[in-house]
Amino acid sequence: MVRVGILGASGYTGAELLRLIALHPELELAYATADTQAGVALGDLYPSLAAHYPGRTFDTFDPAAADGLDLVFLGLPHEASMALAPQLVGKVGCVVDLSAAFRLKDASLYPQWYGFDHDQPELLAEAVYGLPERTRGDLEGARLVATPGCYVTAATLALAPLLDAGLIVPTGLIVDAASGVSGAGRAAKEATAFCTVDENLTAYGLLDHRHTPEIEQNLAGAGRDVSVIFTPHLVPMNRGILATCYARPTGDGLSTESLLATLTQAYADEPFVHVTPASPSTKATLGSNTAHVTARYDERTGYVLVISAIDNLTKGASGGAVQAANVALGLDETAGLPTVGLMP
Repeated sequence: MVRVGILGASGYTGAELLRLIALHPELELAYATADTQAGVALGDLYPSLAAHYPGRTFDTFDPAAADGLDLVFLGLPHEASMALAPQLVGKVGCVVDLSAAFRLKDASLYPQWYGFDHDQPELLAEAVYGLPERTRGDLEGARLVATPGCYVTAATLALAPLLDAGLIVPTGLIVDAASGVSGAGRAAKEATAFCTVDENLTAYGLLDHRHTPEIEQNLAGAGRDVSVIFTPHLVPMNRGILATCYARPTGDGLSTESLLATLTQAYADEPFVHVTPASPSTKATLGSNTAHVTARYDERTGYVLVISAIDNLTKGASGGAVQAANVALGLDETAGLPTVGLMP
């Protein structure tokens, strides 16, 4: 069995990791820290976990307790992960960071987009971006994995194949995405209180959301100069992301059929991407590690439309982290990861 630690296990991504580890045939929970909940039973904070983890409590953080583990997930704030990673890399088999501490390869972007200076240049250079559909070969044997942002996963899976095929212009891309409230985390906030969110739809992070440079980084392969306008929205649901993306074609002759064919070919061997002619829905992905993707060509306006739906806590966070960890450790990539959403 692969012995696993979770540092920062009491948040929503931590709870999702605990759920997925319970489903995984080769992962065994050895250590789960949560300083604010230390000593509290996992099942008391999240009753959904009680049957699998009876009597198990959250641990107090001790870096030495992680030494020798095969796999450690970091569910911590960005700067905390950046500070802790040097103490773990090389002492555990693989560190998978769910924060943004090692996502952006250009350290100079961190002050502008995240408000802190990056002081771990060597680890930043070593970290492998954890989106297997794009970086599978690099992930094998990785010591440090930086998992993508949830919005970034949805946008990248939608647009990257069309850019790779040279079908859309890489500048002026528009990503209009909506997320459930769990994306804001478990901590109580006025902006995510029930009376604020219920029957409400709000755009936020206008022109300066921190996922913007990460989306551009992912789509800038093969020397492409990419620019993206990204607008996220908060919608009154628990989980899910629906990303509606717009682009201009590079030439004539596009059709809805050709776009769908390109996506289908790109994801033919991908276990967690489903290309569909129907319009994706967040409900269809609920609790699964599957992304649903479709595309249209609008002859009237000349725009390409690409839509993707994911569960922000599964494929967009903890599920994607487990998938990347499976690849890094040489396990079956699909192990422990559901492909079927919950319905109704």
